Amino acid sequence: MKNKVTKAIFPVAGLGTRFLPATKSVPKEIMTLVDRPLVQYAIDEARAAGITEFIFVTSRGKGALEDYFDRAPQLEAELEAKGKDQLLEVLKSTTMESGAIAYIRQHKALGLGHAVWCARRLIGDEPFAVILPDDVIAAETPCLQQMIEAYEEVGGNMVAAMEVPKERASSYGILDVREDMGSMVSVKDMVEKPKAGEAPSNLAVIGRYILTPKILENLEHKRSGAGGEIQLTDAIAEEIDGEGVYGFRFRGQRFDCGSKAGFLQATVSFGLARDDLKDDLSRYLHEVISSEKAAQ
Repeated sequence: MKNKVTKAIFPVAGLGTRFLPATKSVPKEIMTLVDRPLVQYAIDEARAAGITEFIFVTSRGKGALEDYFDRAPQLEAELEAKGKDQLLEVLKSTTMESGAIAYIRQHKALGLGHAVWCARRLIGDEPFAVILPDDVIAAETPCLQQMIEAYEEVGGNMVAAMEVPKERASSYGILDVREDMGSMVSVKDMVEKPKAGEAPSNLAVIGRYILTPKILENLEHKRSGAGGEIQLTDAIAEEIDGEGVYGFRFRGQRFDCGSKAGFLQATVSFGLARDDLKDDLSRYLHEVISSEKAAQ
């Protein structure tokens, strides 16, 4: 019987330099997508998948991220006094219960694999999820929930995967597929950021993982991979002939909110999905596109 996945690691130690100067004082993870911080989307997805223990791997300067999940008694009292019950419920939904959330410091930026390894003592000998908040996925059934349902059938290690244009494969970890079973593939190799023209496929690893504790043992060796960093992909690849590795083609649309273009695309898409915003936003976008065409 497979152990239930109840723990998730959120690696959020990065400096967010692509979003400077905003990230000089604001952690990238609490920059708002419409009206919710990026990290809230990740938390909501984890909760929907049955995660009950949330482990954040942080770094210096992330105090605002920790404050976000704490209670705000003065603000709560003010909303209650003004009868703003709906906003009060929204506010309370962002508060994490005492003991549900833990923070671990990554003192050196040595890569994603190292960030996950930093949380090893809180994981112990249980399977766990890893969620990268930069990857926001709009889906009818949350991505991690889809993956956990699939994991319960096959076990092993599982990574979220999606097809990317071949010319962009060198920006991702790429799967070499042993057997394609539709929504799931069994993996015979994984290559982190392959050189142009050398990718074994165009099936890329996206920021959702379900991993066995053996991955933490592999990371213990602290081997440097692509870019001189300790790559999570390398540690997972070591288990291909052991506990097994699967790629899962999730149903949904992924936005790379680690890039400015991706963040803007996500803002438009999530805005158009909101009943209270879609009419005004759609009208504005139509006007912008019409004026551009007229200018041409």
